[in-house]
Amino acid sequence: MAKDKKSKSEGKKAKLAEKKQKQEKKGEKKEKAKNSKANDSDTEDVDLDAVLAEYAKKQEQFLKVSEAPCDPPKPRASSTIIASPSNENELFLFGGEYFNGALATFFNDLYVYLINRDEWHLVTSPNTPLPRSGHAWCRGGNTGGIYLHGGEFSSPKQGTFYHYNDFWHLDPSTREWTRIESKGKTPPARSGHRMTYFKTYIILFGGFQDTSQATKYLADLWIYDIKENLWHNPVPPLATQKPDARSSFSFLPHELGAVLYGGYSRIKATVTGRQMKGGGQAQRNILKPMIHQDCFYLHIIQPIINTPPTSPPTVRWERRKKPANLPNPPRAGATMTHHKGRGILFGGVHDVEESEEGIDSEFFNALFAWNIERNRYFPLTLRKAHTNQKKSQGNGRGGRRGRGEANEDELLRNLAALETGKSLVDADNMKIDKLKDDEDEQNLPVKEVLMEFPHPRFNAQLTVQNDILYIYGGTLEKGDREYTFDEMYAIDLGKLDGVKQIFRREPENWLGSDDEDSEDEDGSEDDDDDEDEDEGGDTQMIDEKPLHTESKRKTKMKSNLSAVDEVSEVAPETTFDDTPDDSASSAPDDNLPYPRPFESRRDFFQRTGNEWQELLMTSLRWQGIQSDSLDVKEIKTRAFKMSEEKWWDTREEITALEDEQDAAGIGEVVTLADRTEASGGVGRRR
Repeated sequence: MAKDKKSKSEGKKAKLAEKKQKQEKKGEKKEKAKNSKANDSDTEDVDLDAVLAEYAKKQEQFLKVSEAPCDPPKPRASSTIIASPSNENELFLFGGEYFNGALATFFNDLYVYLINRDEWHLVTSPNTPLPRSGHAWCRGGNTGGIYLHGGEFSSPKQGTFYHYNDFWHLDPSTREWTRIESKGKTPPARSGHRMTYFKTYIILFGGFQDTSQATKYLADLWIYDIKENLWHNPVPPLATQKPDARSSFSFLPHELGAVLYGGYSRIKATVTGRQMKGGGQAQRNILKPMIHQDCFYLHIIQPIINTPPTSPPTVRWERRKKPANLPNPPRAGATMTHHKGRGILFGGVHDVEESEEGIDSEFFNALFAWNIERNRYFPLTLRKAHTNQKKSQGNGRGGRRGRGEANEDELLRNLAALETGKSLVDADNMKIDKLKDDEDEQNLPVKEVLMEFPHPRFNAQLTVQNDILYIYGGTLEKGDREYTFDEMYAIDLGKLDGVKQIFRREPENWLGSDDEDSEDEDGSEDDDDDEDEDEGGDTQMIDEKPLHTESKRKTKMKSNLSAVDEVSEVAPETTFDDTPDDSASSAPDDNLPYPRPFESRRDFFQRTGNEWQELLMTSLRWQGIQSDSLDVKEIKTRAFKMSEEKWWDTREEITALEDEQDAAGIGEVVTLADRTEASGGVGRRR
């Protein structure tokens, strides 16, 4: 018996000694990590003002705007890409940052992608905006041009950082940057905000301001009057609902103003831990990531005619119902671009588990179309090219550009026939001289076409030009590694017949540690015992590690959450939406002509053109406009635009019908009434 007691006592002493040794080892490890961070920090070593002044001095060395062919842009995140508002063959890419695990590099280069020549150009200018990421830009609406605001910049080791509040205009034709010094009050500095346009206004909302201690999310609305060079900061009535503070939301143009959906922020939350020895439960305040899923209209009414020119517009937020068929699960970093009254959404990330080892995240590469008016999401899937399509649809060009080229070729043949004195009947056999751009395009190497969407990612950059969706870059995280994709793809939104690979390069090497934030697994139970002995009466605010915010320094500066395992049940992210579910799924019965499966926009208008012209005449009469004031060409143009809107509005349902018919082995359905060539009667059908 005495031997047993003695052995138990010795075992207890050995266990205590082992525990003490582990605690000392862990303390040394924490101290070492602390010293390492202090040594790595460049807070005291880098003067950001001096760094930015040096950048500005280098810019002044360029005496004029110049443009030269170059390789595709270096890999970068949080950049911006936009379709040129003045040239349907151009895309613009500006700014961004790249983090290789050790150092962050910021860019201020302006790239132009020439679509018809598959060529990248680098633009240099003496007055280019300083390097930045997380900025916002949009086209100028009725006034043209591109407008850019804000963004952020940091030192290489991300110890110090800076937010911009400058405002710029880019002329897409001359590539000339102009800094706008507007009258009166201007929006404060920020990153992660969004801008869109409405008539002669630029609309700015949200974003965040970062300090080394906290992140402040913003909910202020700013409207820039392009004609008056003046910012307005309208304050909606207190009784009306308005969006909460957020960043990384979708902000799309609308005929009444703008429409806002989703976003990301962090909110205060109190979590309860387990029972303490002294009684009661441990509590702590944390900042929890939140994925917003609410939706708002922003109604903008321009001032009446007799008011002073500097009068602000009248604005009103209107909360919408929850969109139907939302992507599930909710995801952050899913980017959206505008196309034909729809929002095209791609990618995103959902964090499903958090522990001391880190976050287990699920990344997506699904493509969705959000029909804004019907407030419903439709998944978009790739399909093999339909072999029974008509010859007129068989050319390699998609969208408006393909239709425009066909019309242009027909016109050139008619002109050539008239010049040579031949009849228009012989025009189809005439040879026409192609422009050099067309020749260059035909001589381009064939791009690889994939039958699957690009690799899952978040924060990819999207834009649409001529019904073609372009996907650039994006980020993927695996453990502590962060991969910035160095590639761009194109998808024809009308055909969805594959993903064209514009360019692709393997991601660069990661220089950071793979286990830089791993904790000592030994002694975790002992730590729990020690924590039970702590006093649990006080609560403290912990800034929980953000999921995937716009600022990469936040994802690299890990918060000390050594007691996270105390929390009984803490969801890593919160989905915010208190709007009622809108289950309406079918298209509204508007008695308008409806497209058929496998019917192109041109064929749809040829079949229903008379109906659309009658609808246009009726609409003009309701508006008090005399139809005599329009010539035949303008009437047909407007009627075609109405039919095109209907074609895109029903595109997802028609695509589903086409897939069903393909699966059933049914080709294109054509009625005899539409077969004008079938004048020979029943025998022609055999």
